[in-house]
Amino acid sequence: MDDTRIRREAGPERLAFSGDVGRFHTPLLRDPEYSDEAAPVLLLESTYGNREHKPREIAYEKLKQAIIRATERRGKVVIPAFALGRTQELIYVLHRMHDAGSIPDIPIYVDSPLGINMTSVYRAHSEQYDLESKKDFPHSGDAPLVDERIHYTRTVRESMELNEKHGPYVVIASSGMMEGGRIRHHLRHTVSDERNIILIIGYQAEYTLGRRFVDREPQVRLFNEWYDVRAEVVTLNEFSAHGDAKELHAFAGNLTGLRKVFLVHGEHEQATALRDRLLYNNDQLSVNIPQRGDTVEL
Repeated sequence: MDDTRIRREAGPERLAFSGDVGRFHTPLLRDPEYSDEAAPVLLLESTYGNREHKPREIAYEKLKQAIIRATERRGKVVIPAFALGRTQELIYVLHRMHDAGSIPDIPIYVDSPLGINMTSVYRAHSEQYDLESKKDFPHSGDAPLVDERIHYTRTVRESMELNEKHGPYVVIASSGMMEGGRIRHHLRHTVSDERNIILIIGYQAEYTLGRRFVDREPQVRLFNEWYDVRAEVVTLNEFSAHGDAKELHAFAGNLTGLRKVFLVHGEHEQATALRDRLLYNNDQLSVNIPQRGDTVEL
């Protein structure tokens, strides 16, 4: 949490800004810590203000079943993933599944130069991993992000060659919301084949290509051409790195002396639901959803 001090006649006061509120029990990342300091004003994200996440284990099971289904029909699993955070979590989870023998031994490709570079940074700082990783990989020399069954494609040529390969295989590529990057090329070659699966594991903002898949639109536009969506679309919100409504409520409730909350970084539906939750049985709190261009005097 960031904070800044507001100068008032009665003395300085603290304005708190949540940033992205993380989740507990996320592989690799340490659990978030909520501040209990006094802050009368809070700017709070509201990305998932209308939802409570299901346990991550549910997402892992759905991921496993999607890979099994695609393998059985000789299809491809295309996973748009943010280069920082989500790609590394996927590598971690797939490594665990490989070790457990719970997924077929099919090729898995990470096709994101930035994602590969970020993975190298994660590997270089394993001392920062969450204690949960020590439980999942308990032996000396275990490397959660090193799995010889996962291949990394850096060059454009290697990326293009993937589209010539027959399934089954898994490809993880960015961008996470499908607005740019190599993922769009993979989608163009897979979206209209019912054997394939498009696996969405991250938040998809309004008006993005990813959101059109989430909303099950029958056609999508790629490189100025329209494609019928015949591939199976699977959405796993449980992978989200954003705190849910319960966790956002807890974050705000941990602060002392809180009087005003401004909800940001969320669509209106999510922000409205979170506002109602924060105000329930709390008539001492003011909760606002500012609009673009609004000015507030504190």
